[in-house]
Amino acid sequence: MGLIVQKFGGTSVGSIERILNVADRVIEEKNRGNGVVVVVSAMGKTTDHLVSMAKEISKNPSKREMDMLLTTGEQTTIALLSIALQEKGYEAISYTGWQAGIITESVHSSARIMDIETEKIKKNLNEEKIVIVAGFQGVTIDGEITTLGRGGSDTTAVALAAALKADKCDIYTDVTGVFTTDPRFIKDARKLASVSYDEMLELANLGAGVLHPRAVEYAKNYQVPLEVRSSLVRESGTIIEEEVSVEQNLVVRGVAFEDEITRVSVIGLPNSLKSLSTIFTTLATNRINVDIIIQSTIEGNGANLSFSIKSSDLEETLSVLSAVKETLGYERIESEQELAKVSIVGSGMISNPGVAAEMFEVLASNNIEVKMVSTSEIKVSAVVSEKQMIPAVNSLHRAFQLSEALLLSEYR
Repeated sequence: MGLIVQKFGGTSVGSIERILNVADRVIEEKNRGNGVVVVVSAMGKTTDHLVSMAKEISKNPSKREMDMLLTTGEQTTIALLSIALQEKGYEAISYTGWQAGIITESVHSSARIMDIETEKIKKNLNEEKIVIVAGFQGVTIDGEITTLGRGGSDTTAVALAAALKADKCDIYTDVTGVFTTDPRFIKDARKLASVSYDEMLELANLGAGVLHPRAVEYAKNYQVPLEVRSSLVRESGTIIEEEVSVEQNLVVRGVAFEDEITRVSVIGLPNSLKSLSTIFTTLATNRINVDIIIQSTIEGNGANLSFSIKSSDLEETLSVLSAVKETLGYERIESEQELAKVSIVGSGMISNPGVAAEMFEVLASNNIEVKMVSTSEIKVSAVVSEKQMIPAVNSLHRAFQLSEALLLSEYR
């Protein structure tokens, strides 16, 4: 008997009808002779609704209380799914994150999993029960309820698969796999048969919402076999593995994009390493993620520093940098909003020089201005105007012939 971890997202459990459909998918896996652990998200827009109610009361509600509030969403889903399975004649038991033994660091709203105490889950699996675990949540060693941040149910599922040494982790969602880009915006997007861990990690970090970056990190670190597949359509999905086995002809394997980017520029800094250290230490302490960074030297031994952040972090960024202005000694801070980041990703870029040059040539030929640039061995990112984001993605998708990507047979 094998062990399979299944994860179902909010859309997949968005109604009673869909929860009953999930129960059928779980039963199918159980009837194959496998032990099954199921991780679920909150139903549909439940989390957004809970956030909205809290914001009606307070513009800046306590992160601790928000964790208490938001974790109720998944608790509803696990109970309903367990009831559905029991009604269909299968033994099932539901656990919240803390009941399941998911121990996190002491950080509210974006905690990391530190350990998983698996004894309770293993005991139930040995008794042939289907175990249902609430995603997105855990508990500190002091008993404080925490959440893992948006997309944290993916992380819960992969971390459980690693801790339980599961044979596979299936991520069920409302799409049929990982596409060359977002098919909701680009009609020529194609499903990929497989993607490497490194490529998927880049795509996830660059805006592809199909998998949470932390989940991919766990999968890579613990070599957890992953498949992203549809909960509504019975067809094979996309395998995430160490080495891709098909579509080797693609130098670029995907185009990711992300809107609501803001460029922050700190003008007139003293040209010293201490200034840079203070800025980024301050932002990191306040859990503000900085992406692309550009520094330029100016006359008089000074420097200007620009970096990109999510637009939702702008107010807090300005506040924390203002608090250390005297220490940093900068002249002023400027910001440019309504920007987006467009990225090409592919492990084939390592052995194919000139890919970045081709990307910028494509953007220039389409009159798309590049405001910031970032590169790694397998990706190139460009910050552009938000209005030019989709045209940029379309032009790059065509230029790198991703609409011609080889498709996996619908069934293995």
